[in-house]
Amino acid sequence: AYKRFSELLPKEERENACSARVPKSQILTLPELRANPFQHRICRVFSTSYDGDDSMSFEDFLDMLSVFSDSATSDIKSHYAFRIFDFDDDGTLDRKDLEKLVNCLTGQGEESRLSNAEMEQLIQNILEESDIDKDGTINLSEFQHVISRSPDFASSFKIVL
Repeated sequence: AYKRFSELLPKEERENACSARVPKSQILTLPELRANPFQHRICRVFSTSYDGDDSMSFEDFLDMLSVFSDSATSDIKSHYAFRIFDFDDDGTLDRKDLEKLVNCLTGQGEESRLSNAEMEQLIQNILEESDIDKDGTINLSEFQHVISRSPDFASSFKIVL
């Protein structure tokens, strides 16, 4: 992990990799993130940057690696998946978050975009299945409840870095 992290730094900064921050643009060059539809959200969620630039410290990088590793528990994976899918960072998945999630998963191109009616039906189905308290949003515990009934979740929510 240290080797991968330090290779993202300019040569002159590699000897101080433990105290350096890798810019988001460099993190996104990782082959495993390059094609990931959630690449920007992953950087946002794992970055501890005070500047809001989504750069990562070595500790941030390790956190990201550990969450996506095979040894991370389903609870850890679902917690971070929820944070990644919560595009507005308000602690719930509302209709706007769900629409962005669906668009990320289906692609942004015109040929793959759902019609308004299809999108509305899909979001309605997701909420009917997941929104236990019927408040129109999915909170973390509701999300984890749905995930607990999906044994394939952990394997589908991994990237190997």
